[in-house]
Amino acid sequence: MSGTSSPEAVKKLLENMQGDLRGLSLECRKKFPPVKEAAESGIIKVKTIAARNTDILAALKENSSEVVQPFLMGCGTKEPKITQLCLAAIQRLMSHEVVSEAAAGNIINMLWQLMENSLEELKLLQTVLVLLTTNTVVHDEALSKAIVLCFRLHFTKDNITNNTAAATVRQVVTVVFERVVAEDERYKDIIEQPVAVQGNSNRRSVSTLKPCAKDAYMLFQDLCQLVNADAPYWLVGMTEMTRTFGLELLESVLNDFPQVFLQHQEFSFLLKERVCPLVIKLFSPNIKFRQGSSTSSSPAPVEKPYFPICMRLLRVVSVLIKQFYSLLVTECEIFLSLLVKFLDADKPQWLRAVAVESIHRLCVQPQLLRSFCQSYDMKQHSTKVFRDIVNALGSFIQSLFLVPSTGNTSVTPNQTGSNASGSTGSAQTNPGVLGMGGGATVLPAFEYRGTWIPILNVTVQGSAKATYLEMLDKVEPPTIPEGYAMSVAFHCLLDLVRGITTMIEGELGEAETVSQSTTETTSLPAQSSEQQDSQSMSDQSDKELVSRAVWEEMVNACWCGLLAALSLLLDASTDEAATENILKAELTMAALCGRLGLVTSRDAFITAICKGSLPPHYALTVLNSTTAALSSKSYSIQGQNVQMISPSSESHQQVVAVGQPLALQPQGTVMLTSKNIQCMRTLLNLAHCHGAVLGTSWQLVLATLQHLVWILGLKPAVGGALKPGRAVEGPSTVLTTAVMTDLPVISNILSRLFESSQYLDDVSLHHLINALCSLSLEAMDMAYGNNKEPSLFAVAKLLETGLVNMHRIEILWRPLTGHLLEVCQHPNSRMREWGAEALTSLIKAGLTFSHDPPLSQNQRLQLLLLNPLKELSNISHPDIRIKQLECVLQILQSQGDSLGPGWPLVLGVMGAIRSDQGESLIRTAFQCLQLVVTDFLPTMPCTCLQIVVEVAGSFGLHNQELNISLTSIGLLWNISDYFFQRGEIIEKELNKEEAVLMKQAEEKGVVLNRPFHPAPPFDCLWLCLYAKLGELCVDPRPAVRKSAGQTLFSTIGAHGTLLQHSTWHTVIWKVLFHLLDRVRESSTTADKEKIESGGGNILIHHSRDTAEKQWAETWVLTLAGVARIFNTRRYLLQPLGDFSQAWDVLLDHIQSAALSKNNEVSLAALKSFQEILQIVSPVRDSEKPDTPPAINVSVPVVVGATTATSLGRSFMRTDSIGERMGRYNGSELPVVTDEIEDLNLWWAAWNSWYRIGSESTKPPITCDKLTFIPSQPFLTALVQIFPALYQHIKTGFSMDDLQKLGVILHGAVSVPISSDASPFILPSYTEAVLTSLQEAVLTALDVLQKAICVGSENMQIMYPAIFDQLLAFVEFSCKPPQYGQLETKHIANAKYNQIQLFAPVS
Repeated sequence: MSGTSSPEAVKKLLENMQGDLRGLSLECRKKFPPVKEAAESGIIKVKTIAARNTDILAALKENSSEVVQPFLMGCGTKEPKITQLCLAAIQRLMSHEVVSEAAAGNIINMLWQLMENSLEELKLLQTVLVLLTTNTVVHDEALSKAIVLCFRLHFTKDNITNNTAAATVRQVVTVVFERVVAEDERYKDIIEQPVAVQGNSNRRSVSTLKPCAKDAYMLFQDLCQLVNADAPYWLVGMTEMTRTFGLELLESVLNDFPQVFLQHQEFSFLLKERVCPLVIKLFSPNIKFRQGSSTSSSPAPVEKPYFPICMRLLRVVSVLIKQFYSLLVTECEIFLSLLVKFLDADKPQWLRAVAVESIHRLCVQPQLLRSFCQSYDMKQHSTKVFRDIVNALGSFIQSLFLVPSTGNTSVTPNQTGSNASGSTGSAQTNPGVLGMGGGATVLPAFEYRGTWIPILNVTVQGSAKATYLEMLDKVEPPTIPEGYAMSVAFHCLLDLVRGITTMIEGELGEAETVSQSTTETTSLPAQSSEQQDSQSMSDQSDKELVSRAVWEEMVNACWCGLLAALSLLLDASTDEAATENILKAELTMAALCGRLGLVTSRDAFITAICKGSLPPHYALTVLNSTTAALSSKSYSIQGQNVQMISPSSESHQQVVAVGQPLALQPQGTVMLTSKNIQCMRTLLNLAHCHGAVLGTSWQLVLATLQHLVWILGLKPAVGGALKPGRAVEGPSTVLTTAVMTDLPVISNILSRLFESSQYLDDVSLHHLINALCSLSLEAMDMAYGNNKEPSLFAVAKLLETGLVNMHRIEILWRPLTGHLLEVCQHPNSRMREWGAEALTSLIKAGLTFSHDPPLSQNQRLQLLLLNPLKELSNISHPDIRIKQLECVLQILQSQGDSLGPGWPLVLGVMGAIRSDQGESLIRTAFQCLQLVVTDFLPTMPCTCLQIVVEVAGSFGLHNQELNISLTSIGLLWNISDYFFQRGEIIEKELNKEEAVLMKQAEEKGVVLNRPFHPAPPFDCLWLCLYAKLGELCVDPRPAVRKSAGQTLFSTIGAHGTLLQHSTWHTVIWKVLFHLLDRVRESSTTADKEKIESGGGNILIHHSRDTAEKQWAETWVLTLAGVARIFNTRRYLLQPLGDFSQAWDVLLDHIQSAALSKNNEVSLAALKSFQEILQIVSPVRDSEKPDTPPAINVSVPVVVGATTATSLGRSFMRTDSIGERMGRYNGSELPVVTDEIEDLNLWWAAWNSWYRIGSESTKPPITCDKLTFIPSQPFLTALVQIFPALYQHIKTGFSMDDLQKLGVILHGAVSVPISSDASPFILPSYTEAVLTSLQEAVLTALDVLQKAICVGSENMQIMYPAIFDQLLAFVEFSCKPPQYGQLETKHIANAKYNQIQLFAPVS
C-alpha cells in the first residue's frame, strides 16, 4: 500500500488521471461529444478533490462512481482505441484501490457488454483479474457476473482467448478462496455463538457464512452442478461448460484450500453431499467396462471409459483421499475399492496405468496408509482396504507376467503352472512382450517363464511423480510403453515398504525412548510425584498398546501380498539394482516383523531371502518346511488371488560359482549365480544389522549361510574365521574371478556378523547360540559313519561368537561348552579336532581375558572356565586328549601363576591319563607335571600339594615308559625337598584351611574325612608322599621298585624328624609294615621262570634272570631300610606305646626273610638282624650308625642317661617344627623305658634267633637235587649274632637256653658246603684252618665260657654242657656229622686229612 499511497505516487496518479481524461476528451472530440464533455468535467472533478481533501485517495474512492463514469462511457463507444484507453485507465484506478463497490458493479456491467460484443477480450480478462485481486469490493452478484464473464470467454472461437480465460478462471477461483482464508484469519480471535443449523438439511443454508465464505460456497456448489451437467444456482448466465475443466477446477480448489472445507461445516457438507456422489457417478462407466467383452463399435459412447475424465476423476480422488480422509471415511473406502478394481486384468491398459499411478501417490504417504489400516482393516465389518491395496498390487504384478494367450480369457494367477507354456507361446504374438531377441536382456528387466518386461526409470525414490495423471491435454488414451505399469507397481511396493518401515520404526524408537524416560522418572524416590508418574506410565502404555496394535495390523495386512510380489520379482529380476531394491525391501520387512515380534511373517521374509541365496530346488529342509506351510495357503483375499510363486529354475543369470551341495550323498554339483551371491550378502547384512530381532529364525539364516559357505568352499581357520580353502573331495569347487574377489569380502562380513553378536542382548545371543548348536548337531549327524569332510561352519562360528562375548561369557558358557564337548566325542576325526580346537581356544581366551571383576577375585568364574577342560578327560579319543594337554601346557605357561583355585582341575587333567592311552599322551601330560613341580609349587595353594603328590605317583605307576616312571620318582624326591624347605609356611596354611573345614564339617554335622586323619594336615601330606612311594616300591618293574625304595627310605631318613611324634606310629604301621607285607607276599609268590632279556637287546645278569630273583633284591632293600629306621630312630619309636608289638612284627619279618629259600634274602635278613641288635650296644662316637647326610642325627644311648649331641640342623628357625625337634635335643631326651621292657625285647630277639637257627639248620627229610641247603656265609652270620645278643640276655640265660644253643651250633656245623657236595669240610693235615663258620661257632662258645667264668653260682653249672658240646665237635674230626639223608663220604675219599681239634684253654 505504501507504494500507491505515498505523496509522490498520489501526485503521479492525479497527473495520470488528468492525462487519461485529456486523452479521452481528445479522442472523442469529433465522434462522441457527450464523452468529451464527461471527460472534461472529470478533470475539474479530480482537481477539485485534490484541492479540497487532505486524504486524496479516500476522497477519490468516495467519488469513484463519478470519476469512473467518463471511462465507462468511453468503453460504451465500442471504438477499439478509446476502449483500450479507458480499460487501461480503469485498471490504474483499481490498482490504486480507489474504486468503490458501486463503481465496481458499474465496471463489471460495462465489461459484460463488451464481452457480449466480443470486444477486447484479453483486456477484459485482465481488467477482471485486476479488479478481483486488488481488493474485495466485488462480491455476491457482481462477483458471480465477473466469473461467468470469464467462463464465457473460455468458450470462444479464439484459442488464445480460450486459454487466457481458462487461466483467469483458475486464478479467479483461487482468489475467491484465498479471500475466505484471509477472512477466517481476520475473525479467528472472535469467538461467535454458533447458529443452530437444522442438520444441514437445506443445501442453501449459507446464512451463517461470512461474505467471502458465502461467495466461495456458492461458487463451489455451482462448479459441482456444472460438472454434473445441472444448471448453476449462482453463476447466472453460463452458456456452456466442459466436465474436464470443471473437474480440474474442483481438484485445484480441493488441493489448495483443504482447510476451508475442514473448518466450515457447510463446505464439509458440500464435499459429502455433492462431490463424492458426483465422482462415484462419473466413475461408473469405468467400473462396468470389461475389455474384450464385445466389439468396441456397438455400445453407446457413454459407456466406454473416457481417458480425460477418468484421469481427472482419479486426480480428484487422490486429493479427496489425501486431504479429506478424516471427513470422508466411508466415501474413501469406496474410492479405494474402485482403485483396486481398476487394476484388474480386464481393464484397459491406460486405466490400469493411471490407477497404479494413483495408488503410488497413496503408497508414498505412510501416515495415510496407517489411517486406512485403523479405519478399515481394524474394524470388524469393514473392507480390509489396506490389505486389498497391497494384494492388488501383487496380483497386478503377477498378471503382467502371465500374459493372456487370447484376448477374451483372463488368466488368474493361480494357473501359473498350466499357463507357463501358453505365456511363452504368446510371447511372439502379443506386442506387450519382447522376445528374448538379440541383446534385449542388456536392458534392466524382469524375466519370468518367457515373459520379458523392461524396467523403466519412472520415478525418484519416495516421490510419486506420475506421467499419465499429468496428461491433461490429451483426449485420446495414450499408448503405455511396455514395462511402465510394472515399473510403477514395483516402485509402489518399494515406497510402501520404505514408508511403513520408516514410520513404524520411528514411532517404535520414540515409544522406547519415552518408556525409558518414564521408567527413569518413576524410579525417583519422590513420594508425591509417584502417583502422577504411574498415571502417565499407564497412559503411556495404553497409548503404546494402541499404536502397537496398529503397527501389527499394518504388517499383518500387507506382508503376504508384499512377500508374494517381492519373491516373484526377485526371481524374475535380471538387473542388479532392481534385485538390490527388492532384497532391501524384504530385509527391512523382516527386520520390522522381528521388532514387532511377528514371527511367522519375519520367518517368511527371511525364508524368501534364504531361498534366493541358494541354487533353485536346493534341498534344504529348514527352508522347505517353512515354505511348505506358506505355499499351501494360497492367499485369497476378497477375490484377490495371491499365490506364492516358487522360483523358476530357468533364470537368465550369470553363473559365478560351481560347488558341491552339503548333503549326505552329494549328487553332482550346484551352481551359484551372481544373484545368489547378492542375496547372500543381504542375508549377511540382515543378520549383522538386525540380529537382535531374528530370534528363532537364526536357524534359517545360519543354515543357509552354512550351505553357501560349503558350496563356495570356505573352510574355518584359526579363531573360527572362514577362509577360502580347497574342496577336500569330489569335483573341485569352480569359482569365477568375480567371486574369487568377493570371497575374502564375504568371509570378512561373515566374521563381522559374529563379532557384532557382542552387541546383541542376552536373549538374542542365546537364540544365536541355540541356532548354531542345532546346526552343528545336524552337521554331526551327517558326519556319522563316514570320514568325509564334515561341515565345520557351526563349530567355527560358535568359537567366534564365544570369543567376542567374553565380557559376558558366564551366560553362554554352559550351552556353548556343553555342545562343543559333544562335538569332541564325534567319531569323525576332523569334526572332533575342530570341537577340541574351539573348546581349548575358548578356555585359553577366557582365562586371558581381563574380566571385571578379575578372575583372581571371581573364583566361581575361573572354575566355570576350567571345568570343560576337566570334562575332556572323559573322552577316550587320543587326539582330543593331546589337544587337552597342549591346552594345559599353554595355560601353565601363560597363566600358571594365577591359577589359584583352578589348580585341582588342572592337576586332575594330568592325573586322568591312564597307562593304556599311548606314549605320546603320557609324555605330554608328564611334561606338564614337570613344569608344575619345577616352577609352580610355591604359587599354588598348599591344599593342592597333596594332589601333586598323587599325580606324580600315578605317573610312576604308568607302565608305558620306564623313564617317565623313574623321573616321576625323582619328582617326588624334589617335592619332598620342597616340603622340607618351606615346611613352616605350608604347615601354617594347611592348619588354617583345616580349621575352616572342621568348622564346616561341624555345622553340617558330618565327620571330616581325609586320609590319615587325625594326623595334623602337614603330617598327612608327608604320609601321602610316603604312601605313594610305598605303592611304587611294589611296582612290577624292578628298576622302579629299586628307585622308589631308595627314595622312600632316604626321604624318611632325611625329613622324618619334621613329623609329629604321634605320626610315627602311622609311618611304622601304615607305611613301612604295610610295605613289608606286600613285598614279602610278592617275593614268595614270584615267578621262577627264566627271563631271557630285559626288553630290546639288554642282557640280564644270571643273578637277576627270574622275577623271583628280582623281587629278592626288593625284599633285601626294603627290609634293610626298615631295619635302619628302627635302628636310627629308636629314640623316637620307643616312647610310642606299642613299640614291643612293632618289634615283634619286625622280628617276624626278619625271621621269614631269613628262612626264605633265597641265599641273598636270608643273608640280608641276618644283616638287618645284626643292625637292630647293634642298637643296644653302648654307643661310642666312633661307632655311630650311618645316617643320611641331610640331617646328622646322633643316636641317643639307651643304657644310662647320657645325652646325645645336638642335632646338626641345616636351617635354623623357631617354628613349630623346630620346637618339635627340640624335644629330642639334650635335656628333653625321652626317658628310657625301664629295663624290664628292654629285657623283653631282647628275649623276643633271642626267640626269633633260635627259631631262625633251628629252622635253617634242621636237616631235610628227603634228599634230592633240589634240596635247599643254607649257605656258609648265612650260617656264619647267624652264629655271629649270638655273642652280641647274649650280652643282653645273659642274666636270664638258663640251661634250657644253652641246650637250644647247642642244637643250633651243632646243626650249623653239620650243614654241608653247597659249592662242593662234600657234607663236611675236613681241614688239611698241614695247616689247621677253620672255616669262618667254625670259627664263629667256637667264638660263640668262647663268649659263653668267659661269661660263666665270671658268672654267678647258677651259671657255673653250665660248664659240663659246654664241654659236652666241644667234645662233640672234637668227635667230628674223625666221624663227620650226618646231615639228614645226605650220605657222608668216606674219609679215604676226602680231599683233606683230618686234624685234631682241641679245646681252647681258657
